[in-house]
Amino acid sequence: MIDICRHVLSNGLKVVVHRDTSSPLAVVNLQYAVGSRNENPNRTGLAHLMEHLMFTGSKNAPDFDDVVQMAGGENNAFTDEDITNYYMTLPACNVETALWIEADRMHALTLSDESIEVQRKVVIEEFNQRCLNQPYGDLAHLKCALAFKEHPYRWPVIGKEFSHIADASREEILDFYNTHYAPDNAVLVVAGNVDPEQIFAMSEKWFGDINRKAKRIPIAAEPVQTAQRFLEVERDVPADTVQMMYHMGSRLSRDYYVMDIATDILADGVSSRLENRFLKREAVVSEVNAAISGNFDPGVITLSATLLPGTSLEYMTNALREEANRLASDGATEYELQKVKNRTEAVKVVSEIQLTNKARNIATYETIGDANLINTEFDIYDSVTNDEIKEAMHRIVCESNESLLYYKAKNRK
Repeated sequence: MIDICRHVLSNGLKVVVHRDTSSPLAVVNLQYAVGSRNENPNRTGLAHLMEHLMFTGSKNAPDFDDVVQMAGGENNAFTDEDITNYYMTLPACNVETALWIEADRMHALTLSDESIEVQRKVVIEEFNQRCLNQPYGDLAHLKCALAFKEHPYRWPVIGKEFSHIADASREEILDFYNTHYAPDNAVLVVAGNVDPEQIFAMSEKWFGDINRKAKRIPIAAEPVQTAQRFLEVERDVPADTVQMMYHMGSRLSRDYYVMDIATDILADGVSSRLENRFLKREAVVSEVNAAISGNFDPGVITLSATLLPGTSLEYMTNALREEANRLASDGATEYELQKVKNRTEAVKVVSEIQLTNKARNIATYETIGDANLINTEFDIYDSVTNDEIKEAMHRIVCESNESLLYYKAKNRK
């Protein structure tokens, strides 16, 4: 059981503290409920750009990294579809320094023209390297646009096209910052050898006077898919790949837990069904996978495979459907179901040994609804039944809910 103390400031900032006396360190994790899902379709990639800009200096901390290093710490961040997460590890005795600089960049980020132009170039170069100049670089763009037609998940986190970043004005960037980087759109987690009441007092001291409120902008709901979608492209890549996507429930839905277990039965480890058949027995692929997106809003389950020479895309598509249908019809064996549940629990326990992971998980659980999920979520996994797996596979992995992408290697015989 992970002890959690929770407090909400009058401006809406949620503060969660986990005391861990086994280490002299502390982790300060500040998570904002803003990701690519909160972007304008005509100005995508701003969440990722904003992540970079948050390290360029604020009113009282013009050199962010310098301050962190002087306090004996290290820091980093990441952005996904739903959140932007900033985390810092430092000696627990210096935790107030972290709270001070996090508060300063929450409400007093400099956003100079020079820093914007520098980070704009960095992000555009990242887009070029990841999406334009390497094999399969546009795969995420194609998958997102095929599976989603209205919801902002229809573009990847890095953005729909680099011109959206290249053309973004300072006013647009500042508006994005003012809209989303606010105390009532954030969760502050402090984990480590700290006293909860002292952290609450420090949080009030540094964040309490930040009165700016986040703007709630409606997010378009994805319509129910009623017919199969298909896209075939040809690229200069070494091998064909097939991607099969199916809409499923949100992160807090029962679908998430049921399909997480179902996809592990299909493709988690060398003894899983897909790896055992297609990698070991038939040797027709170099890679095969089944995974869920785990998005806050309804996401997708993806079945995918990278083919070896001599394997047709049509054969692989039908074979993957066959394995999905077999799980929907027959369910898992008792051994398979228990093995996956045991592995899920083991992965969870091991991941939370590291203080950084524990703080980040607490922040994410609080952002989606309740930090205490870190203590109760495995009970939900453990309650998943074989009948639920069969029902969900039958309902979700069906032709009318399928988005099928053939990504073909150019000139392959």
